[in-house]
Amino acid sequence: MIQETIVITQNSSGVAHIAPMGVHTQTAGDEFIILPFRPSTTLNNLLESKTAVINYCDDVRVFAGCLTGRRDWPLKAAEKINGQVLDCALAHTEVELVRVEDDETRPKLFCKAVHTVNHAPFKGFNRAQYSVLEAAILVSRLNMLPLEKIQAELDYLRIGLEKTAGGRELEAWGWLMTIIEKHIAYVASQPEAGATIAEAKP
Repeated sequence: MIQETIVITQNSSGVAHIAPMGVHTQTAGDEFIILPFRPSTTLNNLLESKTAVINYCDDVRVFAGCLTGRRDWPLKAAEKINGQVLDCALAHTEVELVRVEDDETRPKLFCKAVHTVNHAPFKGFNRAQYSVLEAAILVSRLNMLPLEKIQAELDYLRIGLEKTAGGRELEAWGWLMTIIEKHIAYVASQPEAGATIAEAKP
């Protein structure tokens, strides 16, 4: 199973890096596979520190923010490892790196849970939160998708957003739409260019 989470790593100087990532969870629930792209800060930090914090969060602004240049979210110290926890996380799991399955594009980092904490009850996602998460994934893949696919996805996601969104979801959606609209305008002006203005790999 893949869970959409916020992974926080830090370098040897203690500087934290916040990244939205789909983390693979194993059946037992205490083993995780983190698959950062190469090159990425998440990969460098995890290989260096051998630790990370997996945060479970229902504030979709964090996901959208990290993909639109807004990474300054309040943090607090982890409890069992040298790391940082997202202050608004409903729960978090502190993990240690066990082994690495190398790959030129996206190595598999196998991690084991050493500590899990629940901070607040999860009250369920609404359709707007789902829409924002899916739009965030679109932003992370703008350079891989044709404009027609992006527009079709947004048309569908906008239905749930308009029916169920609160203030946080609307704010997050606005951040993402700014990036997507700039990308569409750029590609439309240079139809032969495959480049994207969004550097969204975590």
